Amino acid sequence: MAMNVGSSSDDMMVDINTTPLIDVMLVLLIMFIITIPVQTHAVKMNMPIGPASSPPVPPEIVRIDVDFDGQIGWNGELVAGRGDLEARLAAVAQRADQPEVHLRPNKLVEYEIVAMILASAQRLGVTKIGLVGNEQFLD
Repeated sequence: MAMNVGSSSDDMMVDINTTPLIDVMLVLLIMFIITIPVQTHAVKMNMPIGPASSPPVPPEIVRIDVDFDGQIGWNGELVAGRGDLEARLAAVAQRADQPEVHLRPNKLVEYEIVAMILASAQRLGVTKIGLVGNEQFLD
């Protein structure tokens, strides 16, 4: 009976030799450490030179108030009816630089009236319109 003490000649070594890989990684690490301080971390900007320009003119604002009973106000002045409102909205839409139209409905007003104003403004070509005073609807 014979006993095999050493490895046979058929066995292959399956371990990866990592020494060259570690050498390459160390060389790359040293190259990165050397080249990083050379890069500049500043953003160069061309700033305007000369006197400061005047601040822009604030836009004109048209305020449309809708009372709880359906009364419509235009900058604090009561509007006679739907025809008068549409004539005023058409005049706003015809201007080259349209003013901002702020629609402030009352909390108790019917939605039909507010929808009529918004639809008329859209149909006539008013582009700068928005609802203001929405904090009253949080309750």
